[in-house]
Amino acid sequence: MGEPRYSRRTLLAAIGVVIATATGVATYVSSTAGGTEQQIATADRLARTSSAKPAVRFERVYSAARHREVTLAIYTPTGSNPRGLPMSILLHGLHGDARHAAVGDLADVLTTAVGKGTVPAFGFIAVDGGDNYWHENVPGDNPMAMLLDEVPRWLRERGYGEPFAVTGVSMGGFGALLYARKRAERGDPIAAAAAISPGLITTWPEMAKRRAFKNEAEWSSLDPLRHPKSTGSTALGVWIGDRDRFIEGTRRFIREVKPEVGVVKPGGHDDGLYRKVTPDVVRFLAKYAKRAV
Repeated sequence: MGEPRYSRRTLLAAIGVVIATATGVATYVSSTAGGTEQQIATADRLARTSSAKPAVRFERVYSAARHREVTLAIYTPTGSNPRGLPMSILLHGLHGDARHAAVGDLADVLTTAVGKGTVPAFGFIAVDGGDNYWHENVPGDNPMAMLLDEVPRWLRERGYGEPFAVTGVSMGGFGALLYARKRAERGDPIAAAAAISPGLITTWPEMAKRRAFKNEAEWSSLDPLRHPKSTGSTALGVWIGDRDRFIEGTRRFIREVKPEVGVVKPGGHDDGLYRKVTPDVVRFLAKYAKRAV
């Protein structure tokens, strides 16, 4: 006798469907009359989403503002159309670089959320900024001018949209708030700025250790804590751990500025904290990416 034969629909109706994802997590789909095909399609999409990785592109470009070649890193959700894609500038921390700017699982969280359809597609662009808190501490090396004047051109040349936001961690959080201020002063404010564990230091002796400012007066002129209203209409989001070494200055910033999002979570100045907050960061930015499309 041959093998018993059953229709596909009969088998699915009897036992349901188990779809195993590439990450080893199974998605169970119960089949019911009339709904089986739709459920299979939904499960298949979720399976693909769970294993999707962001598209990452690295290039070397010459920055006239910094008088050197820098790495340009572009992080976008897999499968998204790059043409006109809204982009957030992404600023690394002290001793960091563009290749490692996507802290925690930021780019992965974005890709997963876009794949699920819970946020609109947008991307991140990171550049090497040195260790001088994103301003011209060394004459002829001006990372802020690179962000303001060169990054938009580099994005246009590659078909991406204009920067609608800025995101930064640690020194990059300081830089994100400074960039938002500079855009506001130009009369061209960005929609949103996200600062993760921002390097908001409350005393000059502590900041002086970093050798990132010529003197206390220069630091005071640029410090976001001393210019709390300088970002104008830009929506602000701030996230930090309660054991972070920058908690004092950041608590003060949240208290005085009252950003749209001001979150203190259990954690330190490390990857563990970053992974806790990246979903919230992506949701915050996504609200403003919609308006930039």
